[in-house]
Amino acid sequence: MPSATNVLDLLARGRELVDPQLRHALDRLDEHTRLVATYHFGWCDEHGRPTGANSGKAIRPGLTLLVAEAVCGSPEPAVPGGVAVELIHNFSLIHDDLMDRDTQRRHRRTVWAIWGDATAVLVGDALACLADEVLAECNSPYAVRAGHALAVATRELIRGQVLDVAFERRDSVSLPECVDMAAGKTSSLLGASAELGAILAGADAATCEAFRTYGWELGLAFQIVDDLLGIWGAPEKTGKPVFSDLRAHKKTLPVVWSLEYGGAHGRELAAWFTETAAPSEDDVRRAAALVEDAGGREWALAEADERVRKAGKALDAAGIAPANRDQLDQLAQFIAERQL
Repeated sequence: MPSATNVLDLLARGRELVDPQLRHALDRLDEHTRLVATYHFGWCDEHGRPTGANSGKAIRPGLTLLVAEAVCGSPEPAVPGGVAVELIHNFSLIHDDLMDRDTQRRHRRTVWAIWGDATAVLVGDALACLADEVLAECNSPYAVRAGHALAVATRELIRGQVLDVAFERRDSVSLPECVDMAAGKTSSLLGASAELGAILAGADAATCEAFRTYGWELGLAFQIVDDLLGIWGAPEKTGKPVFSDLRAHKKTLPVVWSLEYGGAHGRELAAWFTETAAPSEDDVRRAAALVEDAGGREWALAEADERVRKAGKALDAAGIAPANRDQLDQLAQFIAERQL
């Protein structure tokens, strides 16, 4: 089992390289947009006063830099890629909080909860535009390839979010549909995060594809674990109430598996999902028990492990040094086991 401390140290090293350029990018924004974005990143409070708030683990830029180091021996060529994927990730978070009406992220009020819906949309859009600028101006001979890969991933991310919203209005969703949604929503950007590291480090097409597949499989593992945390995660770790996804009647991967393959427990869970009244605490606790009794939690844990195994298999084709391979394997295990 990997040391969480070692992985967090690797990610912290990546953030040290990315954050100065990330701040430089945000300096291009108008005064109000910059304040809101800086607040979202945890660097200040809503009045602009500096804080030491949690700004996240920076998994995506960390992955970009680790891949570049594995390919060419240095993370430096991929720093603009790390900045760009972090900007796209946070564009999606700001919009996601708005769509889900989540008022808390990392134990702080979300952007829309403070400044309103319109500001959340505009600030998220501004971060997405900055990502394009950062890559276009990075003076790398591979900037166009990197920009194209990120644009495709962003389009796929949006497709996944569209499906996620659509599923909330549907009575039934199949497991393949749910996996496809998660692939767009989460795998696309993690795949691009790894691919950009390889592209900007000068890797050939086959190696870039191997790393993209690694990140893509890792993204499914990440989403599965995220779905588990959305039901059973401790509020002090997730920043959200326990059973939050069930309270919102979200059709997440362990829920959809339970509905499709959970037998009598799945049928009872399906009946619960048809109820229109706001669920009580006992109601959501019962729904969580039904997911577990149906086998949804066990399946999700096993499927996350399988996706990590597939991610490792993709790395076999990359032909990287054992030390770099060990770092990427540790990152994969950390993602699959975080806070469970």
